[in-house]
Amino acid sequence: MPARLQAEAFDLATELQGFGSGAGAVVTFSGLVRGEDGRLTGLEIEHYPGMTEKALESYGLEAARRFHLSDWMIIHRHGRLEVGETIMMVATAARHRAAAFEGAEFLMDWLKSRAPFWKREITADGPGQWVEAKDTDEDALSRW
Repeated sequence: MPARLQAEAFDLATELQGFGSGAGAVVTFSGLVRGEDGRLTGLEIEHYPGMTEKALESYGLEAARRFHLSDWMIIHRHGRLEVGETIMMVATAARHRAAAFEGAEFLMDWLKSRAPFWKREITADGPGQWVEAKDTDEDALSRW
């Protein structure tokens, strides 16, 4: 049940080998850098070392407790990422699919709204604006 931060790219299939062994359901989600219709060339993602890992670990442990997950995983990248690159992945495993899906949604909602990451848009002209929090992300979090 790891939570991991890294600058390097990772391979989804490799990360999932042996994950959720014996579970009835495994759910995965991976987030990619969007180009926003050609406006962006990438993102710069910053975080507080130490604090961010603890936050991700606490979200994973809470998801496991709430949804009776047999396994969970969060991998999140930081640094400069180009359009199309994988930013992060969440994986959950549970006896039943509803719990695995809910656990993954719970983790995604917490990551989008509360994880201590800061994202800056990169355009052809260089670093741009910092990405603002969205009301829709806060609304999604409120259901938990």
